[in-house]
Amino acid sequence: MSKWECSVCGYVHREEAPPEQCPVCEAPAKMFKEVLEEKPETVAPPAAVEPQATVSKRWRCTVCGYVHTGDEPPEKCPVCDAPKKMFVEIDAEGKALSEPVTEEAAPAMAPLAGKEHKKSSFFLAKIAALSLKFHLHPITVHFPNGILPAVVAFLAISVYFNIVSLETAAYYNLIFVLLMLPVVLLTGFIEWQKRYKGIKTAIFIIKIVCSLIVLALVNVLVFWRLIDPAVVAEGSPSRLIYLGIAGLMLAVVGLAGHLGGKLVFGARGN
Repeated sequence: MSKWECSVCGYVHREEAPPEQCPVCEAPAKMFKEVLEEKPETVAPPAAVEPQATVSKRWRCTVCGYVHTGDEPPEKCPVCDAPKKMFVEIDAEGKALSEPVTEEAAPAMAPLAGKEHKKSSFFLAKIAALSLKFHLHPITVHFPNGILPAVVAFLAISVYFNIVSLETAAYYNLIFVLLMLPVVLLTGFIEWQKRYKGIKTAIFIIKIVCSLIVLALVNVLVFWRLIDPAVVAEGSPSRLIYLGIAGLMLAVVGLAGHLGGKLVFGARGN
């Protein structure tokens, strides 16, 4: 049986031939490459021979999927900063040989486990499952990430060339981003809790703080423009401050996007 890896998304297929298309990213068969697995030599050792060197173990981070090769897992994951205890040893097939060490939380909500609470928990669990199944956070986060650079560009051109229509377009795009952000934050929280086990490492804390800063700055830009429609107009003493806030917002969005990309693609190259 051969091993084929999709060069687009990293999906591994084990058959004599690659699939017609990747079940994950739908890349065609030509985008698969065969992965040759090293086989140990079967030469009979002489009567007196030194012990053969042991093969390094492989460890997978149960938070982000990063794979480490060595006798012991690293002290912390280089991708998501998860501690050593969150790594599990895996075999050649990628199957876990053990379970990560986890701390069981006390059932604080046990006294409230009535019918209404059970219905509410089931409903929330259903929403979380659908969010993960259909990758709602990556989908929704692309809206503000794609629109906000255009907002800042429109504002900058409007300030420099005094084009009122571009400033108006930037304002309406900001309103759309403001309406989308609660969905982005909710799906991001679900992703953090379910996929990444709610681990409180630096990368996740920074992403959460960045998200809250972006939410605050978008509110400032929208409501400032609502209260003072001429804030970016020619001659306004606040136009550069307004543009500076928009630039800061874009920088924070870029930082959050960089950390998100590190989480998604950081483990792919190993």
